Amino acid sequence: MLEKEKLRKADVYSGIVIFLFGAWIVWQASKMPMKDSWGGVQNVWFVSPALFPLFVGAMIMLLGFLLARTALKTIGMKAFGDTLQWLFSQNLLQFLNTVPVLRFYAITVLFLAFVFLNIPRIDFFLSAVLFLSVFITMFYFDETVLLKKLFFFYLAGTVFFIFYFALGLEGLLSPVLPFAKDILTLVFILGYCLYAWRLIRSNPLLRKKYRTGLIVAVVSPFVVGVIFKYFLLVPMPAEGMVVALLDAIWYFDF
Repeated sequence: MLEKEKLRKADVYSGIVIFLFGAWIVWQASKMPMKDSWGGVQNVWFVSPALFPLFVGAMIMLLGFLLARTALKTIGMKAFGDTLQWLFSQNLLQFLNTVPVLRFYAITVLFLAFVFLNIPRIDFFLSAVLFLSVFITMFYFDETVLLKKLFFFYLAGTVFFIFYFALGLEGLLSPVLPFAKDILTLVFILGYCLYAWRLIRSNPLLRKKYRTGLIVAVVSPFVVGVIFKYFLLVPMPAEGMVVALLDAIWYFDF
């Protein structure tokens, strides 16, 4: 019974988040034109591309509302108030500092930075090497203390790159220093690897894991990337310093 109560408490907040997500979809879909004219032909509202996302968003809002309502009916307002009180207590900070939550932070930051920050802007090979180096060393070592230190080191570098691109520093540096963002990424990769080595150099088992992880992190992107780039002729999401070097080698452009 206690486990079911915990699940119902979680359902309240899940329902609220789902409802807000549906509201966001509706808000974005409302920006689409409901009717317009192309080539002198007036389109009516029921063929608008906004209808499907509006319908999906409304259904998500409804389902989120029903989930939260059902959960509240099960646990009652008093239990909901106790949960709100817990959210603003020190117990929440202790929970957020647990190892499972820290692992969740690390995975979330890694994938968000890789997909939305690095891949669209930084050379694919460097982005992939950075992602794999960090991912493997943080989780393959299986040490909580190391995970925390490596995560905060990577987080600091990610924050730096967010400000670097947000403030337009790339536009200022690239005319002076070609491939500036790729060079900075390479420096970050080397700095991270040196920092990780400094943390584990006294442990023979971790040193072995470190070498294995780095080999996989470097070799895998180049094997897969070269196959797609030069044999399947698939362009990389972002092509920079490494792709330019590989092009020069592949096409003997010296």
